[in-house]
Amino acid sequence: MANHQSALKRIRQNEKRRLHNRTYRNRTKTLIKQARAAIESGDLDEARKATQIAVRDLDSLASRGVVHSRNAARRKSRLMRQLARLES
Repeated sequence: MANHQSALKRIRQNEKRRLHNRTYRNRTKTLIKQARAAIESGDLDEARKATQIAVRDLDSLASRGVVHSRNAARRKSRLMRQLARLES
């Protein structure tokens, strides 16, 4: 356990940030699932809209530092690749 006052404060801050970031991560997971479901359904317009929303949300997570920028880029790349398969 931490002994210094600054270390105790850092623990409190980390816990607060973890809980705050968890809501954003869960929302993004849901949006990605919706985009994948739309792609699997075969509806091109719905898939494009859902993918666009998910990509926008991933970008905002990366800019806030909730997820690493490369993690967001990898997820966006996979989504866009699935969408491109549907379009072709």
